[in-house]
Amino acid sequence: QVQLVESGGGLVQAGGSLRLSCAASGRTFSHAAMGWFRQAPGKEREFVAAISGDGGGITYYADSVKGRFTILRDNAKNTVSLQMNSLKPEDTAVYYCAALRSSVVVTITPNEWPYWGQGTQVTVSS
Repeated sequence: QVQLVESGGGLVQAGGSLRLSCAASGRTFSHAAMGWFRQAPGKEREFVAAISGDGGGITYYADSVKGRFTILRDNAKNTVSLQMNSLKPEDTAVYYCAALRSSVVVTITPNEWPYWGQGTQVTVSS
């Protein structure tokens, strides 16, 4: 079982940066693949970034954030973070941290990820 708590959301101007953090509990954190998703008002939840577990550290990004966002994990601190640079108004959404049971990122479909945090709001003003 993995429990996830996000932090670091807020209001930022376009072009600015934010860093989201996700604190995880559970002995299997270092094994689990971790991801970030987001959901804007009136839209479906969508994949943002993911990173594999078991020391692999393989990263995956949605095309819309590639080159602007970076996902990192610190297994010693049981945290995964999302560094967001060059933010755009279209990045405005509730951002969720999620975890898989596997160490490999076998899916980026939101409803196939079993563990979720409560979400943190990110608002980018133009």
